[in-house]
Amino acid sequence: MPGRVLVALTGASGAIYGVRCVQRLVQTGHDVDVVLSDAARKVLAIEHRLSGDPLSWVDDEHVDHIATHGADDITAPPASGSRAPAAMLVVPCSMNSVARIASGIADGLIGRAADVMLKQRLPLVVVPRETPLSTLHLRNLLTLSELGVAVVPAMPGFYTQPTTLDDAIDFVVDRALQAAGLDAPLREVWRAPSEGEPG
Repeated sequence: MPGRVLVALTGASGAIYGVRCVQRLVQTGHDVDVVLSDAARKVLAIEHRLSGDPLSWVDDEHVDHIATHGADDITAPPASGSRAPAAMLVVPCSMNSVARIASGIADGLIGRAADVMLKQRLPLVVVPRETPLSTLHLRNLLTLSELGVAVVPAMPGFYTQPTTLDDAIDFVVDRALQAAGLDAPLREVWRAPSEGEPG
């Protein structure tokens, strides 16, 4: 059985990426810890009219594979190096969260868990969803990259010829899970013209 994965949603636009990460992970056999910032809950409601309860995002058969934690619960297992998850994804990752992680600010569960991943040198992926990027944003992202964090911007590819918004979302989600080293096969891969249609 794959190890537990922590998915943290912060207040950037594109909360649907985090929802899809959770759905994809449980569908591929992973157990998932989920934490949402207060801002992420607002974005979910505004952009997608979705509940802030991750158990409502999945089918009944997958509910037992999800554990939820409050954003301020620094007693939750992912806050401890002795209980660190196999991988952590911050998706979407706001620029505020990028700056806090890059600065080592660990006053809530998301920051503390990210700090654990850094100190334990375990896979940490951030999926920033912001545009344009300021110089300060870029510096903070560079700092994370230098610390070994995988930066996977929410930039869908078009070589797979997506026809729906879902296709574009799934492209980003699959790349984020791949960057975390997780067993969740890509649903769309590059194919040369000589190989036929992409996908």
